[in-house]
Amino acid sequence: MTAASSNGATSSERWAVVGGGLLGMVLALRLARAGRRVTLFEAADRLGGLAAAWRVGDVVWDRHYHVILQSDSHLTGLLAELGLDRDLRWTTTRTGFYTDGRLHSLSNTLEFLRFPPLGIIDKLRLGATIFYASKISRWRRLEHITVIDWLRRWSGARTVERIWLPLLRAKLGETYHHTSAAFIWATIARMYAARRSGMKVERFGYVRGGYARILERFAAVLEREGVAIRLGSPTRSVEPLATGLRVVVDGGGQEIFDRAVLTVAAPLVPRICPALARGERERLAGVRYQGVICASVLLRKPLAGYYVTNITEPWVPFTAVIEMSALVDRAEFGGRALVYLPKYLASDDAAFGRPDHEIEAEWLAALARMYPGFSRDQVLAFKLSRVRYVMPVPTLGYSDRVPAMDTTIPGLTLVNSSQIVNGTLNVNETIALAERAMARLLAPADPGAGVIHHTDHTAYAVEAVRQPVAGSR
Repeated sequence: MTAASSNGATSSERWAVVGGGLLGMVLALRLARAGRRVTLFEAADRLGGLAAAWRVGDVVWDRHYHVILQSDSHLTGLLAELGLDRDLRWTTTRTGFYTDGRLHSLSNTLEFLRFPPLGIIDKLRLGATIFYASKISRWRRLEHITVIDWLRRWSGARTVERIWLPLLRAKLGETYHHTSAAFIWATIARMYAARRSGMKVERFGYVRGGYARILERFAAVLEREGVAIRLGSPTRSVEPLATGLRVVVDGGGQEIFDRAVLTVAAPLVPRICPALARGERERLAGVRYQGVICASVLLRKPLAGYYVTNITEPWVPFTAVIEMSALVDRAEFGGRALVYLPKYLASDDAAFGRPDHEIEAEWLAALARMYPGFSRDQVLAFKLSRVRYVMPVPTLGYSDRVPAMDTTIPGLTLVNSSQIVNGTLNVNETIALAERAMARLLAPADPGAGVIHHTDHTAYAVEAVRQPVAGSR
C-alpha cells in the first residue's frame, strides 16, 4: 500500500521518528507531506517535549518559559502554516537586574548609564564588548578561547566579576571554565537579530493560549496528514535488520521500518542504538548537556513587572525570575501572575534528586528576601519541572566534534540539539534545524550508506549558525 501526501507524492517507505518534541513533530510533518508513512514515538503522555504545556493550579500554560521574537522567521512561518499567526500578540517588556541586594531596572539606555554597580569606564567597556560581538561574522576563531578569557580581555576584570561571571555561572554552572567565547557571541547575536532586520523596538510575543494551543493544533494537523502518534511509548532500542530497522518500545512492543530518525538528546542515543560504531557512541556520550529545574509559580499579584530579572547574588538558588504575566495578558491566567524560577545545572547534578518540598521552601524564602512585598500567602500553586538534557554546552572546539547526522547503521539518521552549533537553544532554532535536515533526509539513497561523513556534517552545522539565531526560549 502506498501513502499519498498533500502534495500528491506517494511512497511505500515507512519512517519512524523517535521523540515527539517540536523537532520530531516538524520532521514528521515534512516527511508525511513528502509522501512517507510516518510513526511518531514519544515517551511522555503528550507531545511537545520542552515546549509542552501543563496545569499549574487551575491554569494551563507552558511547562517552561518561552518567548517569540519578531525575527523568529521559522517559528512565525510554522504558526502561519498552522493557522495561528493571527493569534500572535506582541508586547514591549522591561528588564530587571538584581545585584548587591537591590533590584534595578535596565530597560533602556538611561537606566544603563545610571546602573550603580559599574563605573562609567566599566559601562563603556561593557557596551563596546556587546557592540563588537554583534559585528563578528567569523565566529570559528572564538571557539579556541574560553568565554571568561575573552570577556576579561574586552570588558575588564571588574565587569566580569560583577556582571558576566555570575550570569555565566547561572547559565552554565562550573562548565563555563570549558565553554568557548562563541557562546557569548551566539547569545548577543540572538538579541541583535531583530535590530539587524530593521526592527527599532524590541518586542516579545506569544500565542493566545500558549503552547497548549499550538501543540493541540499541530497534533491535529499531523493526524490529518496520516502520522501515527504513539504517546507513552519510551523507545527501548532501534536495531538494524537485514533490511530495515526494528523499533522496540518499553513493554515489548515493536515495529519494523525502512528508515528512522532519532531526535533524542545525544547522550541517550548510545543506549537506544548499541549497534552504532564505538567512535559514534563515544562522540555522542561526550556531548556535555546542561539541565534545568524550573518552578512554575502562580501568584495572586505580580512581583515587580519585569519580564526577565537577571541575578548576580550567589545566595539566590535560582538562575533568574521570569514574570510571564509581564509579557502575557493576565486574563490568560485568570487575572493572576505566573512566574518561572529556573535553575540551570549539569545533567548529573545531585540537585535533580532533591525533594520538591525542600526546593519549594528554599526558593520561596529567596523570593521573600528579594521582594519585600512578597509573602507566602500570595502563592496559589508551585510546581517543579526537571529536565536533565536541555542545552549542549559549546565547549572549546565544539564544531569539530559535532555528532554526524549520518550513522553507520543504514537507514538511521540522528537529528538533535547537539547539532545546533554555538546557538542558544530555542524553538526557532529547533524548527530551523528540522527544516535544514529535511534536505538530507529526502536526498536519494547514498551508495555509501553506513559511512559517517563528519566533514559534510560540519559544513551543515556551520551553515546552521549562519542563519538568524534569535528565537524563543
